[in-house]
Amino acid sequence: MAGGVPSGGRTALTASQARYKEGAVSGLLLKITRERTGRTQAQLAEDLHMDVTSIQGWETGRRPLIATQTGKLREVRRTLLRLGADPALLVLMDEALDADVVLSYALSGPPTPDLGDHPLAGWVVTRNATHMLAWALTGAIPAAISAICSPGPHRGPVADSPLLGVSERRAVFDHMRRAAELAHRAGEDGALLRRQALYLCSYDTATDTGAWLDQMRRLLPTLWRGEWTPFWADQRSVAASLTRHGDTDAIHAFIADGMGDLGERANLNYWAYWLGLDPVPQPNDTFMINRPDGAWDGVALLRRLTTRLAPDLGCIDLNVHSVWVLLGSRRGLLVADPHLNDDLADRVTLLLNSGVISAQSRAELESVHYGLRSHRM
Repeated sequence: MAGGVPSGGRTALTASQARYKEGAVSGLLLKITRERTGRTQAQLAEDLHMDVTSIQGWETGRRPLIATQTGKLREVRRTLLRLGADPALLVLMDEALDADVVLSYALSGPPTPDLGDHPLAGWVVTRNATHMLAWALTGAIPAAISAICSPGPHRGPVADSPLLGVSERRAVFDHMRRAAELAHRAGEDGALLRRQALYLCSYDTATDTGAWLDQMRRLLPTLWRGEWTPFWADQRSVAASLTRHGDTDAIHAFIADGMGDLGERANLNYWAYWLGLDPVPQPNDTFMINRPDGAWDGVALLRRLTTRLAPDLGCIDLNVHSVWVLLGSRRGLLVADPHLNDDLADRVTLLLNSGVISAQSRAELESVHYGLRSHRM
C-alpha cells in the first residue's frame, strides 16, 4: 500500500499483445444487427455504396467504429433501420461505442495524472453501457441484447462475443485498479472515477479482488443517516461490487447506515438513471439528490425493480429495500398495473419462502405483501 491506498501491479503489454480489437463491442453489435436483417456483408456494403472490406473491418473490430465519421455512422444506422433492423439494437449502439472508448483508453496504458482525461471521470455510466463493458471482460451477453436475441420467437442466440484475451483483460483490470487508487487520492474530485473504476474491477475473477475492493471500501468516510456526500454513491457501488465476491456484510451495512431521507431519494434516482428511465446524461453523481420529483416514471421503475427480486442476486436486500421505499414514496403504484402486481406478488412470495433475505428485508416484504393483498380485496 502507498499513501493508505492499496496498490495493484501493472500488466505491461508487448506491441503484439496490444493489438486488441478496440472496436470489438460495437463491431459485434453491428454484426448481430445486420444478420437479423437477413443481409450479408456484401449486400450491406452495396446498400451503403462501400467496399465489403470496410464492413468486415467494422464487424471484426479491426476498423473501429469509434474512429468512423459521425455522418457515415448515422447513414449506417438509417440504412439498417430501413432494412428492418430492430430499433432497440440500433439504440444500444451508443452504449457499445461508449464501451469501446473506455476499453481503448484502458488498453492504451496506465491512467494519466490528469484524471479529467479519463472517459469514466465525467460521465455517469448506465447499466447498458456497463453491461457492454462486461461483455468484453467476461463474455456475458448484455441483458438488453439477450432479451432481443434469445432463442424462441427471435432469430436465435448471439453466437459470438467480443471477449478480450487474457492479457488484455488483465491490462484493463490493472488500469482500473490504478485509476481508482489515483482517484481516491484526489478526494471528492475523483469520486466518480473512483467508484466507476471500482465497479468494473468487481468483474475481475483474480483471487485478491474481493480483498482489494474491501480495502478500498474501508478507506471511504463513514456514512451517517440523513447525510449525502459524493462518497455515498461510492459506498453504494463498492458494497454492491463486493456481493459479486460473496461479501454481503457491506451491503447490509450500507442499507443500515447510508439511507435516511436523502439516501432513499438518491437511491431511487440512481436506479432510474442506471436502468435507463431518466435519459438525461449526467456528468457527476449530484443528480442523485438534485433531480426533481417526476423526472422518471414510478410504474416503469417498479416494473424494472420487480424483475430484480430474484433469490440468486447478491444485492437482493438492496433491491427489496428499494421496492419497499418506492411503494411508500409513490402512492398509487399498486393500483396502476394489475399484471405487474401479480408478478410482484409471485416474486415476494418466492423470496419470503427462500431463506436468503435478511430480517429487515423479510419485514419489508411482508409489508409489501400486505399491501398487495389489501389492493386485491
